[in-house]
Amino acid sequence: MTEQHRSGRAGWLRAAVLGSDDAIVSVSSLMIGVAASSASKEAILLAGVAGLVAGSMSMAVGEYVSVSSQRDAEQADIALETQELDDQPQSELQELAAIYVQRGLDPDLARQVAEQLSTRDRLGTHLRDELGIDQASLARPLQAAWISAASFAAFALVPIVALLVTPPAARIPAMAALSLVSLAALGAFGGHLGGAPLGRAALRVTIGGAVAMAVTAAIGRLFGVAMG
Repeated sequence: MTEQHRSGRAGWLRAAVLGSDDAIVSVSSLMIGVAASSASKEAILLAGVAGLVAGSMSMAVGEYVSVSSQRDAEQADIALETQELDDQPQSELQELAAIYVQRGLDPDLARQVAEQLSTRDRLGTHLRDELGIDQASLARPLQAAWISAASFAAFALVPIVALLVTPPAARIPAMAALSLVSLAALGAFGGHLGGAPLGRAALRVTIGGAVAMAVTAAIGRLFGVAMG
């Protein structure tokens, strides 16, 4: 039975959590700020939909560019290591054996391990043990882009739904409450998947979201009073 490690989820999990949290915080804060200025329901809804579309596209492009840069760096390291293995195979073998010595093997055993692993997968062994690169876990720009965009679009609907189902007097409390509950649930879920304490993971995103909503509500209120 293959043992499953949480670190294997790092790539897609980071993109999904980032997109989801950012969607709730940014879109709910935007809508609460607009609502605090005494804007109409239609104006608040338009702000929410615009935030959903713009945010999804921004997350997709940002993730693609960021992860592509990481992928380019990984590919450059792979190309360099491949060239070094072709040009200086013995030197690279000695370097690999030295790594194993540093990890606690005696020199003779380290040499044997380096030779046997290199026989099976020379490049993969050097990438993993010398550079810390796992070819099965290379950065995936397209995966990060679509996961971030999809998660942003899905969770940006949280404050929009709250706006649509609540009466005018309860708009701001409903959007804030539903968004904060969703943030807490997302934080706890992310903590569960990542093996972190659930309470701490939920608290840190909830506090951040509450601060953002409070600030935008205050700004919206000030603008509403000034323009009223």
